[in-house]
Amino acid sequence: MLIVKREEERTTRERILFMLKQQGTMTAREMTAELGLTGMAIRRHLTALEQDGWIEVREARATAGRPSAVYHLTVRGDSFFPKSYSSLTLELLEELSDSAGSGVVDALFESRRDKLLRSGQPQMEGQDLAGRVEELARIQNANGYMADASKESDGTYVLTELNCPIVQVASVYKQACRCELELFRSLLQADVERTECYADGGKKCTYQIREAAGN
Repeated sequence: MLIVKREEERTTRERILFMLKQQGTMTAREMTAELGLTGMAIRRHLTALEQDGWIEVREARATAGRPSAVYHLTVRGDSFFPKSYSSLTLELLEELSDSAGSGVVDALFESRRDKLLRSGQPQMEGQDLAGRVEELARIQNANGYMADASKESDGTYVLTELNCPIVQVASVYKQACRCELELFRSLLQADVERTECYADGGKKCTYQIREAAGN
């Protein structure tokens, strides 16, 4: 998520993203005029932003002449701007806890865990532990966790998550982390231990995964 900066503090690529957020779509020529850059320079920045998935380009039909290439933000590009979803979620959970009790909040997290379990189980069927760990990393990546899986020399698998989309919620409601650990154990059918937690001040979430005893 982008921290909003004063105009003079923004990089050229951040300024491009801000302009597209404000205008919706713009051509390279319009951005060149706005930023005072050469056409070659602006295209270099646009190419980098497009390759990284922040913007997309499409052709727009003009009333006369050739179609123009116009740029717009992708979903990822829009997510670059601050959102207050976590703050709203925290407020709602606090209101719910105050009015209905903490047990209701626990039930919400457990319901989310069970829903994710039902969604993920079909992808795990027929897989050995290595395949299940790889599939879990793919699922978590699709949900924005920047997950990666590796295997240690002793046969232990390590799942690392470099991002936590719900870290603000999980920092207050530890049920989120507990339910995630339970979810992983159920999906992987393995012994899973969390050794580092983003919500507890770690730089990432790290899980050690071993074959379940008796397997």
